[in-house]
Amino acid sequence: MPSVVTANRLDDGIVVYLAPGGGWTENLADADRAEGEDEVKALEAAAETAVRERLVISVYPMPVEIKDDGTVDPISVRERIRASHRTTLTKDWYDVPL
Repeated sequence: MPSVVTANRLDDGIVVYLAPGGGWTENLADADRAEGEDEVKALEAAAETAVRERLVISVYPMPVEIKDDGTVDPISVRERIRASHRTTLTKDWYDVPL
């Protein structure tokens, strides 16, 4: 199952995703994707540099679904909430694009 590495940016707490090249993005669609366990471990190792530099905290891999149109969707409800950057779950939540 494809995965991305997520964290929280330390200076403002915003949810971020490891991007290609080792930077961080707030946009899940721009995240670097891993297809297997070895690729996930490589992304986690790259993310640890940012932890040591105190740029991010709470780094972990997150499984995602890649749709036919290339859209990246989190699998769990928790990660859908985090990806939406919303702090509350409302009735219209499922209609909000990520």
